[in-house]
Amino acid sequence: MITEAVGVFMKIAMLGQKSVPSRLGGVEVVVENLATQMTMKKQDVTLYNRKVKGITPVKEYKGIKICTVPTIEKKGLAAISASFFAAIQASVKKYDIVHIHAEGPAFFSWIPKLFGKKVVVTIHGLDWKRAKWKNGLGAKFIRAGEKAAVKYSDAIIVLSKSNQEYFSKKYSRETILIPNGVSNPKILSTALIQKKWNLQKNKYILYLGRIVPEKGIKNLILAFKKISTDKKLVIAGGSSDTDQFYAEIKELAKDDPRIIFTGVVQGKALEELYSNAYLYTLPSDLEGMPLSLLEAMSYGNCVLVSDIPECTDVVGMNGIIFEHGNVDDLQDKLEYAINNPTIVQKFKEKSSNYILSKYNWGKIVDKTLLVYRKCLND
Repeated sequence: MITEAVGVFMKIAMLGQKSVPSRLGGVEVVVENLATQMTMKKQDVTLYNRKVKGITPVKEYKGIKICTVPTIEKKGLAAISASFFAAIQASVKKYDIVHIHAEGPAFFSWIPKLFGKKVVVTIHGLDWKRAKWKNGLGAKFIRAGEKAAVKYSDAIIVLSKSNQEYFSKKYSRETILIPNGVSNPKILSTALIQKKWNLQKNKYILYLGRIVPEKGIKNLILAFKKISTDKKLVIAGGSSDTDQFYAEIKELAKDDPRIIFTGVVQGKALEELYSNAYLYTLPSDLEGMPLSLLEAMSYGNCVLVSDIPECTDVVGMNGIIFEHGNVDDLQDKLEYAINNPTIVQKFKEKSSNYILSKYNWGKIVDKTLLVYRKCLND
């Protein structure tokens, strides 16, 4: 049935992402991979990007059509304004499927429905739980978006079993579980990262992701500072409307020269960081479907993650687990990994094959196209 779905030509609009191509967040990585592979499968895909400061808009990327919509560049209003204008444009044009990514943008799912479009919503995580959205207009918008997705969408895709259970219990709404994927990586040497940050192979522990409170970065710094090791801690990633938090953790780390903040990394620097880490860690208290964890394992990294289901479901028995929010346990597990290189190496040896066989973008795109086809047939 998947083959049948793939063979059907469809015009598809996607919205909710900030900007593609970019690595501003996990949503952007997902949308880029979905759109790229769908285009390769002869589908017609248009992405409705936000206008993002510092990013030059493009009209085409790898065969994907890209439209940049008007955006009010103020905190809390960028996503709302861009999603509204994207939903309007996608509604008045001839698309078979309008695919909305994330809970906030799903608030406008009623607009394409009003115009007779089939609407698919992907819930990348329960965004209203995130620290930056717990109050104010943004929080209300996201919660309303979740309810709109339930009411107006023809299909809801979730990335984890816990989110699937949430929608079933709270709304009695059936959802489709399609996790994120990962591609075969290119392993690189330390040429660039050694020059930029003096990083050598297996001499650093890597966190890579958005710099936001729910990722557990503060606890990671507190735990690492208590450990006697010559390995460095690399914190790679940028702020996501969380400049104050970023400043706070940099202040916390300023007296430890082993802790390095790289800012946003892309391209070769990103690949080199993944390729040469001794250990990758994701100490999150909250996740949707952690793409950086998939990517780290695809590069053959030993991983240390918190015990939240979104992390443990990915890792299985192929990594080291600590109790989320527990600084002492995180410190113990970091020390265990540092002091047991043989065990770390064993995890490294099986990590890549395990994750690449389980989370394959080709299969995930086919499953998504099948969801589209079923919506059109209903």
